[in-house]
Amino acid sequence: MSKRTDTLRSLFTRAPTPVLSADNMRAEPRRVAAGPVRSMQETFSDVERENESLRARLENAEQVVDVDPALIDPSPFADRFAQEDDPSFEALKQSIAERGQEIPVLLREHVAAPGRYQTAFGHRRIRAARLLGRSVKAIVRALSDDELVVAQGVENAAREDLSFIERAVFALRLEASGRSRTIIQQALAIDRAEASKLISVARAVPEELVRAIGKAPKIGRGRWQELAEALQDKTAIKRARAATDGPAFARAEADERFLRVLKAAKRTDENGTPAPSVIAINDARGQAVAEIRATTRDVKVRLAKPDGAAFARFLAGRLPELIEAFHASGDVENVPKDL
Repeated sequence: MSKRTDTLRSLFTRAPTPVLSADNMRAEPRRVAAGPVRSMQETFSDVERENESLRARLENAEQVVDVDPALIDPSPFADRFAQEDDPSFEALKQSIAERGQEIPVLLREHVAAPGRYQTAFGHRRIRAARLLGRSVKAIVRALSDDELVVAQGVENAAREDLSFIERAVFALRLEASGRSRTIIQQALAIDRAEASKLISVARAVPEELVRAIGKAPKIGRGRWQELAEALQDKTAIKRARAATDGPAFARAEADERFLRVLKAAKRTDENGTPAPSVIAINDARGQAVAEIRATTRDVKVRLAKPDGAAFARFLAGRLPELIEAFHASGDVENVPKDL
């Protein structure tokens, strides 16, 4: 039995998921004095009584029913990226075909379409049942939006293949829908600091770039933060978008697509030096007359022919005056040091 299956089986009786964070440190074990032992035993007894009460309510009030998959819509809060080539889904579909659906999905009645349902968790099992032409074994529960996303997060916690960017986008979607940071933390089993980092990265990387790259399972938080920082420059965003064009990019694996976008955004040569930013200069008719290439070391002006030489002499005579005027303007923070 897989870890994910065990987790879902114990969904209704498990203790609250511990808060996780990449920055958390494991707490040192604490010694318990003899005095509080009786109090602890009473606490454990209270917890067990609550669990027994919960089991009884579930047995009496929540029955597994068969639902036509054509009546089931996905969650209004998407938590994963579409993936056409998914070997794990094919294995799940084969398992359901051979042994049936072992774990029921969790649904709620559709808030806007009577007679239909929305999925809290079990999207892949529903998809498999639909393809196999089978009904879906489900528990239908009255859930608010907050309760739905928290229940959805239980399945996320049991999945081991959700990438960093999938979690980040899910967190941002929850916040955009009006969910509180507390609900986001519960849905993703993280602390407040980790939630802030996820949302910050998802905000910084344009949605179309995220879609073009995909889930990038081997790319962690550090590399995504590196991309987010590089995309603070508008010209870097243009370069990154241009890198996603063409069939070669589409054929590459998601991790490779990420690296291509990062390289374009940072635009470095083989020595790791940032490539120059390029400014095209056009005349009143829209024709190119010059090109300026600027780095932290120097600024180069390339003039178009046929009057390039004449204009070069004219510019050379005016350049000292232009530099003086630029320094006098007070906007000198980006002036190349060589000037």
